[in-house]
Amino acid sequence: MTPERYNKILAVLNKRQPDLTVITDNVHKGQNLSAIIRTCDAVGVHRIHAVYETGQFGAHTGTAMGSQKWVETCSYRSVSVPIVQLQKQGFQVLAAQPGKNSRDYREFDFTLPTAILLGAERDGVSAQAKAQVDGQLTIPMMGMVESFNVSVACAVILAEACRQRQQAGMYDRSRLPKDEFNKYLFEWCQPLVARYCQRKGLTYPPLTGEGDIAKPEALK
Repeated sequence: MTPERYNKILAVLNKRQPDLTVITDNVHKGQNLSAIIRTCDAVGVHRIHAVYETGQFGAHTGTAMGSQKWVETCSYRSVSVPIVQLQKQGFQVLAAQPGKNSRDYREFDFTLPTAILLGAERDGVSAQAKAQVDGQLTIPMMGMVESFNVSVACAVILAEACRQRQQAGMYDRSRLPKDEFNKYLFEWCQPLVARYCQRKGLTYPPLTGEGDIAKPEALK
């Protein structure tokens, strides 16, 4: 662990936004999923929620450029589960969906706890999800097409969320709970040791100020 690497990890964790997330509603194409993950990492989204009625989450490694290692993905079979969970936690769940009930995405306050719901490539947001969300947003289009590709739409919306949060100073201090910050700090600094501890049921040992194991004997 070099000092530069350790400081980079600290800087990234200090800008993570635990109250900004994405729900993918049966988005199946690996390249789209991976581009979404890459965008989430770029704006400080800490975890996303991927819904698959069948099959499993599958990112395209080349498109993600390794960012899937830094963004936690929670998987579900029903879209209702993450929507209800997040709403109970105080999130507004907003579906990216063009239509008469949709508002310009720039009209929403993304400094509030927010989950952006993105629909499948062909069919968009499912009827089940639309019935549960708190609002629908759209990106105004100037051409013949009705909407952007799902991963592009994600990038446009999250860029606006990032802009609003930067203006509000939400990236200026660490916002992750301390225990969660320390968990990910250890796992990112010492991934092999973290996996060893998980297999053995061991508590993570403390780190030094440079990201090294402070007490290696604790692993014996």
